Amino acid sequence: MGRAEKNLTALLAFDHEHRMPKTLHLAGADEAGRGPLAGPVVAACCSAGPDVVIPGVFDSKQLTIHQRNNLYTKITTNVKYGVGIVHHDVIDEINILEATKLATLQAISQVQPEYTLIDGFSLSDVPCKKVIKGDQLSFLIACASIIAKCVRDKLMVEKYHPLYPQYGFDRHKGYGTKHHREALAAHGPCPIHRLSFKWGQKTKKTSESLR
Repeated sequence: MGRAEKNLTALLAFDHEHRMPKTLHLAGADEAGRGPLAGPVVAACCSAGPDVVIPGVFDSKQLTIHQRNNLYTKITTNVKYGVGIVHHDVIDEINILEATKLATLQAISQVQPEYTLIDGFSLSDVPCKKVIKGDQLSFLIACASIIAKCVRDKLMVEKYHPLYPQYGFDRHKGYGTKHHREALAAHGPCPIHRLSFKWGQKTKKTSESLR
């Protein structure tokens, strides 16, 4: 059995342990975009029965773009899922952690599971369990991580890069790379930059004028 097969077996076994009784409507949730300097945070929630097996599913950060895109198509065809998106202006108002929780609640509400495994944090509003590094432990969380990453990347590349090509969002998706920071130094922030992040401390007047 190869590494990928071992990973998949372990992911499915983890979810099986939490799907007790076996009829429990279990889901997994994860997010993409907590760290970038620009753009939204996106969360996804996935639910599927124990008979759904998709080879190759694992932590989205450890997959290539080609692998993620192929798996995205398979996952969205075979599982029930929801997607939550919270944009930069709300992130600035309520902070990134609260914005991530809000996006996750949006995604979970579209699936309405009985119990949700959430990567990295828990929510007081729904029955759930925090799972540290859940995208490497749970099949359903890993599926959610792939959907969230693909949806967010598509937004940054197809929607925001054409609007603000000088920042290179198609290359770094809004993360604080050297290229991105150089573009910020040259052009200043654009309307989708997160002004509440440390790099972008602005006056209230400037912040409001960019929204």
